[in-house]
Amino acid sequence: QVQLVESGGGSVQTGGSLRLSCAASGRTFYTMGWFRQAPGKERDFVAAINWSGGRTYYADSAKGRFTISRDNAKITVYLQMNSLKPEDTAVYYCGVIRSWSLLVDRGHVYDYWGQGTQVTVSS
Repeated sequence: QVQLVESGGGSVQTGGSLRLSCAASGRTFYTMGWFRQAPGKERDFVAAINWSGGRTYYADSAKGRFTISRDNAKITVYLQMNSLKPEDTAVYYCGVIRSWSLLVDRGHVYDYWGQGTQVTVSS
């Protein structure tokens, strides 16, 4: 049974930082990623990282502010979020893909999801 457990969400003011973590159990995964969903909107891609950590992918909204990393020994993926803005407010979901895929920004290719963690940025 695969489980993904996110943590690290919370409330911060504009310009603040948060570090999200997602710990997986059961097995390791080729790609680990983060998506987010604001109220009334679709789930959007934020960032993803491949097995070795040598390749990372970011949505335009995340480039320069967010950093994704992973620790394979702990089967954990992190999302360091700096310079947060009110528009970053959303529920953030961790997802994993069992095998290699080019479509890391597409939610439908992810095999498992976490329960989500709320991030709220106030102005």
